[in-house]
Amino acid sequence: MASNHLTVFICSLLLLPLVFPSTAAHDETAPTEPMKKKVDVVVEGIVYCQSCKYSGSWSLTGAKPIPSAKVSVVCKNSNKQVSFYKTYETDAYGYFYAQLDGFKMSNNVLYHPLHGCHVKLVSSPLTNCSLLSNVNYGLYGAPLRFKNKVLRGTHYKAVIYTAGPLAFRPAQCTPESHV
Repeated sequence: MASNHLTVFICSLLLLPLVFPSTAAHDETAPTEPMKKKVDVVVEGIVYCQSCKYSGSWSLTGAKPIPSAKVSVVCKNSNKQVSFYKTYETDAYGYFYAQLDGFKMSNNVLYHPLHGCHVKLVSSPLTNCSLLSNVNYGLYGAPLRFKNKVLRGTHYKAVIYTAGPLAFRPAQCTPESHV
């Protein structure tokens, strides 16, 4: 009978930590909640100098990329107030990669980058090709398009949108001779 009491006592001691978990076993350095993935919003595109032959149209046939051109990304909230504005510069190939640091992606359809953000032409470093054109609405604000392009990492995700291509146009075009 004493051995039965001893067995019950020992089993009780073994089960005691399950009933009263020890606070010493809690690791203070372990995160209390899972790491949230950082989601960045990115807009990419290319800026060109439109050929004189197609000036006044939306054609980019014969257009050349403009290095160091500037574009702006403007986002407005559902109340039509500017909530994000930043200018970006193109690389040597006329390409811009605009990471919208500080832009908070909302689940609200009205405040989604596809609806609230636009890309506008700002300036061209080329004196012979610096007039704004409205190719793909670069003058008033090119809408964003989603092409299902996403970069993923362990704790990172970038949703990439596209705008444009956009173009500046030459100020002076020599007329073609039909001789």
